[in-house]
Amino acid sequence: MATVMMTTMVVLLLLGFPMMIPLIIAAFIGFYESFGGIDKMQFMVQQFMAGIRPASLIAVPMFILAADIMTRGQSANRLIDMVMKFIGHVRGGLAVSTATACTLFGAVSGSTQATVVAVGSPLRPRMLKAGYKDSFVLALIVNSSDIAFLIPPSIGMIIYGVVAQTSIAELFIAGIGPGIMILVFFATYSVIYAKIMNVPTEPKATWGERMKSVREAVWPLGFPVIIVGGIYGGIFSPTEAAAACVLYAVILEFIVFRELKPADIWAIAKSTGLITAVVFILVGAGAAFSWVISFAQIPQAMLGAVGITEMGPTGVLIVISIAFFIGCMFVDPIVVILVLVPIFTPVVESVGLDKVLVGTIITLQVAIGSATPPFGCDIFTAIAVFKRPYLEVIRGTPPFVFMLLLSAALLIMFPQIALFLRDVAFK
Repeated sequence: MATVMMTTMVVLLLLGFPMMIPLIIAAFIGFYESFGGIDKMQFMVQQFMAGIRPASLIAVPMFILAADIMTRGQSANRLIDMVMKFIGHVRGGLAVSTATACTLFGAVSGSTQATVVAVGSPLRPRMLKAGYKDSFVLALIVNSSDIAFLIPPSIGMIIYGVVAQTSIAELFIAGIGPGIMILVFFATYSVIYAKIMNVPTEPKATWGERMKSVREAVWPLGFPVIIVGGIYGGIFSPTEAAAACVLYAVILEFIVFRELKPADIWAIAKSTGLITAVVFILVGAGAAFSWVISFAQIPQAMLGAVGITEMGPTGVLIVISIAFFIGCMFVDPIVVILVLVPIFTPVVESVGLDKVLVGTIITLQVAIGSATPPFGCDIFTAIAVFKRPYLEVIRGTPPFVFMLLLSAALLIMFPQIALFLRDVAFK
């Protein structure tokens, strides 16, 4: 049965069907093979509905809506301008500013694709004009945007938390340390690259200009305060924080900045609705698929063949890292989380690993795979946004992938990089 299901998925993907179709059809094939008879398909539908039933998933469309409002408004540009005023003048400062802006906007939106659009669109022309090679610029934007997967609010962490039944609030806090570590790696590499390539510096801003940029960015910086501060302070649950972010985004862009008008509401709602529909179909299909393969004992057979049940905690983390890294090189990150997390959860519990640590490592691997050839989803987002050929987009990625893999290795060896803030906040 496993062979039939996998073959079906591969064939449908090669024929150009979107990921949700192969996932749904493979799940139905597996259900039919296990139970036989169309008359029992109502149980399959129940599994679809069960996948999207958790109340925590309400946070997903809320964060998508907030990100869409901010991307169309002024929040992203104000954050970018503030960062540029402070570090744009040092050697490599423009590249460091780009990575920092991606991190800050990730802390506002939680979406890698939104970060690519919001930060990459204004800064890529500026970096090219400053003398950076386009291959470096594209790789920097694509990989820096993936920090949004770690910095709260992370949609990937929400999906993992629902599937693995883990505290989303703890996952959010645990992602901050690894996200900052990756930013430091990217910033260091950017400075070294700029010195080697002798990239000119930007004009130095006056302290008056800097203070003005800070004043203008104060409002957008309220988003991470609402999310992290609200959750850490016990004011909000993650779902309530998402709703608060939407309200804050509406007040900011429609009333304070007056960048958006009531006529824009329809376009924003339509965009958010389309993205949310795709995400929830994937979540429902992934839940049904995971239920079918679990019932058929396929995960147990696969893990037994690998010998993971005989490994210690470190060995299990390495296998999980490899599996998620490879999976996201070919398939949408949400699908990989939905399919693989239920497979590894029993093993994680059996060796006594912290689910929050595992979730942080999985989220990091998902971020790495999303920006890694051949089919990392953020690569194709960059192709669509910047209208550049595939080979040009991926040419500069190897150094960034190396730094991300190094970050994953450090996280496995030193779990407190992720767990320190979690322990301070919740223990």
